[in-house]
Amino acid sequence: MELDQSAVFASLQSKKCFVFDLDGTVYLGNRVFPFAIDFIGHLREHGYRVLFFTNNASRSKKTYLKRLSDMGFSPADDEVLTSGNVTETYIKTRYPGKTVYLLGTDDLRDEFLSEGISLVYEDAPAADVAVLSFDLSLTYEKVFAFCKFVRQGAVYLATHPDPNCPSERGPLPDAGSFISLVETSTGRKPMVFGKPEAPAADMICEMTGLSKKDICVIGDRLLTDIGIGARNGIDSILVETGANTAKDAAELPEALRPTFIFPSLLEVDKLMFF
Repeated sequence: MELDQSAVFASLQSKKCFVFDLDGTVYLGNRVFPFAIDFIGHLREHGYRVLFFTNNASRSKKTYLKRLSDMGFSPADDEVLTSGNVTETYIKTRYPGKTVYLLGTDDLRDEFLSEGISLVYEDAPAADVAVLSFDLSLTYEKVFAFCKFVRQGAVYLATHPDPNCPSERGPLPDAGSFISLVETSTGRKPMVFGKPEAPAADMICEMTGLSKKDICVIGDRLLTDIGIGARNGIDSILVETGANTAKDAAELPEALRPTFIFPSLLEVDKLMFF
């Protein structure tokens, strides 16, 4: 994507908040990108707001805060957001006191409980809300109970749409794959909260107190990180340190492409601050 560098500089300088994806953007697996730490530090020094936002709801916000701190990113409590947090906020706002059946990890389950959400389990006769997320301890009984509650008319929500989660063993079936399973069985589709959906964009604006024109989303995945920008009127940067490249972006319709493409956050840092 050939753009005038001065125009790119002016556009990025005008932003007030930069929203970062995690894996593939600021780190890759357990390997931290030192230039990401530097860039985020420079943003804070110059008065920009920073927000880390991941679709991976397998870990709680508390767990991500510790992980990012251990990696050297020094996040504040209000600088981390997950698709699980967006879902929790929606439930507490729209369905306070209602019973919830959750397919998710123990960490996410503990976070729901800490937020005062009333969880029920497989032996419950019914659930008001059914939430589908990433679950490494998925069993047939859990899937059967979930589909039963959905058929009974429970409000059906999903934390994020990713079909797979990257791992050292290869792609792991993620919430998006489970969504397909439940739809095949029940005929119903959920309301989805992670990137690229509108509730995630709205939550970013609510957390930061900023309008969409003041925000730039940075990530390595076209479907989610760039998608939330393209679908919600937010500028975006694709970095080629993870899942997708400029070549992949060129194959998309123009309306779904990133606003800018950089090899990594190092080049963004150099353009803005050197």
